[in-house]
Amino acid sequence: MALNSPVKRRLSSVSYEVGAILSGRAGSTQINDNRISGLEESTPEKDLKKELDEQYAVLKRQILQYQSVTLGLFPRIGTYINPSKIGSVRDSIYCAAAAWALSQAFRRIDNDGGRTHELAQIAVKCMRGILHCWLLQADKVEKFKENQSADHALHSQFNLQTGDPVFKDDEFEHLQIDVVALYILFLVQMITSGLQIIFTTDEVTFVQNLVFYVERAYRTPDYGMWERGSKYNIGFTEVHASSIGMAKAALEAVNGVNLFGDQGASWSVIFVDIDAHNRNRTIFESILPRESNSKNTDASLLATVGWPAFGIHEEPIRSRTISKVIRKLTGQKGMKRFIRDGYKTVVEDKTRKFYKPAEIKNFDGIECEWPMFYVYLLMDCIFQGDKEGAAKYSKLIESVVTRSNEGVLMPQYFFIDADHINHEKACPGTGRRIPSDAGSTNGVFLWGQAVYFISQLLVKDLLNINDLDPIRRHLPASERPKVNSRYSSFQEARSVRPSKNIRITPPDLVLQIVLIAESSRLQQLLATYGIQTQTPHQIEPIQIWSPKELSKAYEYLGINKKLGLTGRPKRPFGVLSTSKIYRACGATVLCYPLLFEVTDFYMAQDISIVIDDLKNDLAFLSKCWKLAGRPTFCMLIRENNIRGQNFSEFLDLLAQFKSGDVDGIRVRVGRLQTLISSACVEHLDFLSQLPDQSVFECFEQSNHGHYSFKSLTDIPTIADIADQTTLDEADLKVKATWDLIQTYKATESLQAQSQILKLLLYREGLNYHFEGLPVSRRLDMLVTKAGLHKQWGVVRLCSALQGKLVDSLAPSITSILVRGKHLTVGVFGHEEEVLDKPVSPNEIKAILYNKCLPHDICQAVLQQELILAIGKHIATVPEQYDGILKIRIGWFVRAMEMELEQEEESVSVTSLSPYQVKQLLMSIINVHQSDDYEVRSPLQRRQLDGALSRVPKDFYERVWEILERTPGGIKVAGYLLPQQPTLSDMTMQELNFSLLVEQMLSKIIDPAYRQLMVEAFMVVSTILQRNPELVFHQSVNMDKTIQDAFEEFQKDKNRLEGHEKQDDMKLFFNTLPNVKHGTTSYIIKAVVKNLLDGDIKVSMEEMCTIA
Repeated sequence: MALNSPVKRRLSSVSYEVGAILSGRAGSTQINDNRISGLEESTPEKDLKKELDEQYAVLKRQILQYQSVTLGLFPRIGTYINPSKIGSVRDSIYCAAAAWALSQAFRRIDNDGGRTHELAQIAVKCMRGILHCWLLQADKVEKFKENQSADHALHSQFNLQTGDPVFKDDEFEHLQIDVVALYILFLVQMITSGLQIIFTTDEVTFVQNLVFYVERAYRTPDYGMWERGSKYNIGFTEVHASSIGMAKAALEAVNGVNLFGDQGASWSVIFVDIDAHNRNRTIFESILPRESNSKNTDASLLATVGWPAFGIHEEPIRSRTISKVIRKLTGQKGMKRFIRDGYKTVVEDKTRKFYKPAEIKNFDGIECEWPMFYVYLLMDCIFQGDKEGAAKYSKLIESVVTRSNEGVLMPQYFFIDADHINHEKACPGTGRRIPSDAGSTNGVFLWGQAVYFISQLLVKDLLNINDLDPIRRHLPASERPKVNSRYSSFQEARSVRPSKNIRITPPDLVLQIVLIAESSRLQQLLATYGIQTQTPHQIEPIQIWSPKELSKAYEYLGINKKLGLTGRPKRPFGVLSTSKIYRACGATVLCYPLLFEVTDFYMAQDISIVIDDLKNDLAFLSKCWKLAGRPTFCMLIRENNIRGQNFSEFLDLLAQFKSGDVDGIRVRVGRLQTLISSACVEHLDFLSQLPDQSVFECFEQSNHGHYSFKSLTDIPTIADIADQTTLDEADLKVKATWDLIQTYKATESLQAQSQILKLLLYREGLNYHFEGLPVSRRLDMLVTKAGLHKQWGVVRLCSALQGKLVDSLAPSITSILVRGKHLTVGVFGHEEEVLDKPVSPNEIKAILYNKCLPHDICQAVLQQELILAIGKHIATVPEQYDGILKIRIGWFVRAMEMELEQEEESVSVTSLSPYQVKQLLMSIINVHQSDDYEVRSPLQRRQLDGALSRVPKDFYERVWEILERTPGGIKVAGYLLPQQPTLSDMTMQELNFSLLVEQMLSKIIDPAYRQLMVEAFMVVSTILQRNPELVFHQSVNMDKTIQDAFEEFQKDKNRLEGHEKQDDMKLFFNTLPNVKHGTTSYIIKAVVKNLLDGDIKVSMEEMCTIA
């Protein structure tokens, strides 16, 4: 379906003339005192009332009669024949939305017969019933905030009458982030329309904790909308785009909302972590149009990118997602939920909860079709102003609904009966589909019926789109009305007509920068270079907080002792949050970013990496800032920043600030007092209830007495260390501890001192004292000293000995994983650990040190540097990682070592500064764009591409095609990739299949050989594509194919050049592929040889062709 671009609408109530379109009534639309437009002027109000009364009767008959009288919940299927005692949260929310929608429609007439209030209260009762059930599980919310485990998930099904859980934690797939997000979303919509749903401060704090619950959706694998997790239905969770998108929409909707409505006070306002929102936003956009690792697309995305969530407004991504759903999932009577969905098919074994391996192949082509998704597409067309689309889907809906005594019903699904399955598989789309009992002959499918009911209110012009969406989710953020000027609000950076009540972030965003010098003498020094700064004293009474203090402040948000809720978890804030100005405890607060926090990890000692990270933060701010007002970046300058050899780089950066342009980013440096008026300001009103408001420590100005320096020559210089001795570790090991201490005292070599401390630590432990100081303290001192002298090998060794862990490592890993990549850590040539799901800092620390310590201790910290750099890089330029599915950090280190081996003066990676390490990493990732790539030898190229695990664009699809014609599977390095159940469980485009191929290739231990293996797969695939009659009779041994090619290569070398036969394949690796006597020609010969040996079965008489 071709979707039109969103049309610009006014924020006032303007209806969409769907009814006129469908009935052929064209004419002008009039607005009259919030009356429904599109109706003829001569239509009396009593006819409108009659239509609404008819809809009221339909709603009562089809949906409301099944509402629980105690809690207001709804079952999944409404029936009086063996009625269910289980209330479903998601279905209940949609039923409440239907009642609320009709209540909104009744508001347009004066004589509503009390039905506006009645219907509104039905919705309130249901929403409060869900809240009641979840309040009883407040302990789960508290545990879930710290550990996003399925064991701690809020339940999604309850007893209809009592609200008690009906399934234990491990008996049902309760972890469904999208359900909680959907509840928050409709809660805000209903409160904004004037309903009072939240009654007490206890409930306010609980909803705030629900916000904390969904904030980490971007890194929380769940069971998704279909309560099955991965499509294999084996009880495994996975990250779902639909859950992330719903959470993102909920966070945007609830930010700054007062849950008590217009009567609320400051303590009933909900706050959202803007950095958490941004992570959900960016990751949601990066996953689309895919749903998850196992689902290439999914119908659940319709409710996420369209009504009710409107989770994305970037039209190219939105249209691509919807188009893919329509293209892949549309059937005769509705849409499949996802490919190979076995739910409710006649061949599904109803006695088992989970499927067996390869079982989902049985459902291919006979998946049930759900007509409800036509309604979602109709709703999207109405909101987007797509008249043709609205008419099209209205017609399709008309063809699938059933008519019964209860009126027009929406079937839950259509299925193929057992007699027609073979016919459907042979001729797809021709088999007769039968409607489910629910929605046709026995009961009402309440979710689908509620959505259908709401759509008909829009189609018949009984409801305005702005009344169904009071917070204007369907509009871009810049066009939505601002909830409250006191709290920050989302405003996308786009140019629109400004309003008196709306402050718009301009498209040419300017970053405000405040330069704070930690001392007066530093301020004086910088002034001599023309750099104007302020000190903490000069900005008083404004306070400066560290990000840790800001985090401490937010820990008071959402606290409730009665419910056992502790407030916001202790998580650091990102640069988006620290770029606001805060009003807290009667003071104005400026917060500096985490980058300037004093840390015990050594990277802060390299001013070059600090400057590079600072520029990255500014680029991130300019790209991701979505709030009204300008971001205010506090740059805290410490005296340590100006010591050493890199001060000129620091001055260059400050000069760029002064010019107003930093690498193409517009900045404005000024006094804090003058920048506040245009800044984004957040009021932390929840802190007003604190008994002791002096618990926060502000940044204090450093006092160095009367001594000052006015130029660099006044700064004490760092004396060079002449002694660069490296000791023989074998000799050291035989020395007694006392002798080691004497050697330590006698040497000035930092390298020698680190070697001795390493041995003392292994022998005596970190707390061993000599000369009044423990080994741990001496290692700290040595890290600082070595950092000043740029001896980074010593710095890394001492840091690794202490088990250091860099901040923000876990978020960096998550940033890599959610982009469909896997990550491995471990030293090249040794066992690796695969990270395929988000991990906690303690878990990653244990993994890193366990894998690296026995083989190369320095890599335990070096690999942290690489993970940090890749995490930031892949977030900004993910396209540079195309073709790299598994990021193997140990192999990346090996690639960097190979690069350094090309230099005349070979140095180790661990001796480079953190900035040099990052630059080297970036150069190998971008090696294909470099000028010298073509002049490298074939061996160097293969080594590099193999170490990066980079493959051609359609490589995994090629392997799939080979596997389709290989009953015995594919063998690589002793690993067998079987044809079955692989082809039955997976699909060609599925990310999980690509990861399975990578798992096979990871068994290869030589980067160059791995790359040659990739080339061999491409050759075999090409042969099979050009010769469709070929089928491999047994398994394909790819190692044998390469070995045979190598044998032929050696024969030619011996015949043509007199080379003797050897086992080393380096000469073969150093041969170009596509030339005469190139590797490709020998691989082709090897494949043909296997053909002649009988390993390949020719299914036709003619011989295969290669050309």
